[in-house]
Amino acid sequence: MATWTQLGLQDASSPLMEELVYFHDYTLIILTLITILVFYGLLSLLSSTFTNRFFLEGQELETVWTIIPALILIFIAFPSLQLLYLMDEVNNPFLTVKAIGHQWYWSYEYTDYHDIEFDSYMIPTTDLVEGQPRLLEVDNRLVLPYQNPVRILVSSADVLHSWAVPSLGVKMDAVPGRLNQTSFLLNRTGLFYGQCSEICGANHSFMPIVIESVPFNTFEHWITQNLEE
Repeated sequence: MATWTQLGLQDASSPLMEELVYFHDYTLIILTLITILVFYGLLSLLSSTFTNRFFLEGQELETVWTIIPALILIFIAFPSLQLLYLMDEVNNPFLTVKAIGHQWYWSYEYTDYHDIEFDSYMIPTTDLVEGQPRLLEVDNRLVLPYQNPVRILVSSADVLHSWAVPSLGVKMDAVPGRLNQTSFLLNRTGLFYGQCSEICGANHSFMPIVIESVPFNTFEHWITQNLEE
């Protein structure tokens, strides 16, 4: 979860988010070097008093500053495309969960266990206990096992929503009448917070997402307990 003083990305909690962080840092280095070079050139021009009155064209220079940016874009495009295809991969998920957006809460269905489905509402500020984050805690968390690939099917019952958990590198639009899918693998236990990332009405800011990542034995016990109820 992001803190008040945090300027960078959240700590990666999935292999996909780790790759996104690496790509962000890689691109930022390239942009920093380009910015320094451009400012150096501008300062050099401003501080120089020499002119060449016989200078009419510079085809060699124009060729260089056309080829170099093209190469830079290629070095950025290939990792970007690789990440896009990686984000679309859904190979042999261990578990499938359906997330449905409503105004203004989320409902979840464990499609592998037909009797397990519940609504997830934000806990009002007046009902929070010590240690629970304001506007982010819910009454029913999405419990998932870590170190197991999970597929999320995302849809909406009314208007456009977006199911997003930044620390997992996941953001998928919930479109009425359409079923979108995404997948991730939790690489550690803990609580991971997200929010609806598509403006969906008056209470758009009050439909958070909370994933509780637990060991498989704990998840199995939770499933058994819910099936018995």
